[in-house]
Amino acid sequence: MPLYEYQSVEDGEVIELLRPISQADAPVEDPAGKGREFRRIHSTFSPGGGAGGASLPLNQGGCCPCGKNQGGCGGG
Repeated sequence: MPLYEYQSVEDGEVIELLRPISQADAPVEDPAGKGREFRRIHSTFSPGGGAGGASLPLNQGGCCPCGKNQGGCGGG
C-alpha cells in the first residue's frame, strides 16, 4: 500500500497515511480531532530521511559498505 502525505490547510501540519491508491484523495479525518482539513501533497523522498539533504552513504560497489572489495578498507 502506498504512503501518502497530507498537510493541514489551517496550520500546515503534515501527516503520513498508508492508503489504497483508490483512496489517495479521499477526505482525511483529523488525527487530533480538531476538525482540520487535510489535502494530499507531493511527497519528497531522501534515502537518509534527514532534513537539509542529509543522507546515508550509499554503497558504490564492492562488498564493503565503503565501496571497496571486502577487506579493502581494513574493516573486515
